[in-house]
Amino acid sequence: MTAPVIESERLAFYDWSNPDHVKAMVYINSDPAVMEFFPSTMDKSQTLDFVQRNQALFEEKGYCYFACVEKASSQMIGFIGIYDQNYESEFTPATDIGWRLTPSAQGRGLATEGARRCLEYAFEELNFRHIIAMAPEVNAPSLAVMERLGMEYVGPFDHPKLLSDERLKRCKCYQIMKNHL
Repeated sequence: MTAPVIESERLAFYDWSNPDHVKAMVYINSDPAVMEFFPSTMDKSQTLDFVQRNQALFEEKGYCYFACVEKASSQMIGFIGIYDQNYESEFTPATDIGWRLTPSAQGRGLATEGARRCLEYAFEELNFRHIIAMAPEVNAPSLAVMERLGMEYVGPFDHPKLLSDERLKRCKCYQIMKNHL
């Protein structure tokens, strides 16, 4: 296996070149509990497209939503990382921080730890000056992570990719600047 791109105390972050990480992500994206705040689960084809886009971004720019492995168990627990967003909104184009973790990894501070490490990587090694994050207003766990990271609330918006979903379309955008981590 290739070495991790970055690490935190409990997590290792990889690109998507390991087939075992891809296979695990197919399983994770098909879990209704994981995808509670998304319009639907993702099938294998959709996940492979997601992985290919992330690997291409990593190869081009050195970042992506990284495959995230818990070091103590060597278990792939989902993704945490940064990704370029260009959907139509007053906050984009921008690079965002995001995460999606298995239920067994939730509620243990791993999303916050991993996102903090990815922000450090973005600001210190990649020279980003500004990162956003967004989530549907109903996604209280993700909004809490954004607040624990010290991100500043920017405002609400209707996400253009979620307009047909009344439960999810209203989102909140947060941001953090390089010197505020």
